[in-house]
Amino acid sequence: MTGMKTRLFKSAMVTGASSGIGEAYTRLLASLGYDLIIIARRDDRLLSIAKELEDKHGVSVTVLPGDLCSENGVSWIEEKARSTDNLSVLINNAGFGTLGSFVDVDISKSLNMIALHVTAPTRLIKAVLPGMLARREGIIVNVASVSPFLPVAGNVIYNGTKSYLIALSECLQLEVKSKGIRVQALCPGFTRTGFHSVDEYKNVDFSTIPKFMWMPAEKVVAQSWQALGKKQAVFIPGFINRISFTLFGGLLRYLASKKTASPPARKT
Repeated sequence: MTGMKTRLFKSAMVTGASSGIGEAYTRLLASLGYDLIIIARRDDRLLSIAKELEDKHGVSVTVLPGDLCSENGVSWIEEKARSTDNLSVLINNAGFGTLGSFVDVDISKSLNMIALHVTAPTRLIKAVLPGMLARREGIIVNVASVSPFLPVAGNVIYNGTKSYLIALSECLQLEVKSKGIRVQALCPGFTRTGFHSVDEYKNVDFSTIPKFMWMPAEKVVAQSWQALGKKQAVFIPGFINRISFTLFGGLLRYLASKKTASPPARKT
């Protein structure tokens, strides 16, 4: 094995690990010596990542292909989280987006989003937290978004579910901050991942977004991990994003509330 790191004999679980922020977090944690439990629907991609990281870093990688939108999918992953004695890190990253007015978006998509962004993270946190509390050590990162800081039409359920993750992280951190556990709502802005490459966004021209507003997933993850040492419950990566959404968040919300443009229509 090449580039073998010192084993920590601690485990980390990452959902949505096959691409983007989830994959970047998987690679970072492997480089730090964590054994991994990685979850996504694309088992071929997970197996490829697992082999690469085992060979490169000498860690153990368990692949759990599954759909966290379904009861069967989340229940057995929840049990795996509960039964892993040394699970020290949980990254709740799995997610997707939709476009269109609330009334037009198919209800099954909305319910799947709630299951994936709200129910699954809540159940996985509930599964890992007792062990973390017993060891007085643990890290939980819930990947949210900057979108709740700027409400816009056409993203009702997405913004609502990401707002839940922010509130959950803030309140949970208050409960466990004195017990050795760090909780973070990671709120990235525009990030270079596969998130926007799906059919849902095929008619959206992202070239209109200035290049300086985009961040690579690896940089988002590196800043997130570093910020955990400061125990801040809500973290926005990128200096420009932090300035825009923390200092001028109130103004941005006011301007958004005055905007009368209709949300993008759902294609039929």
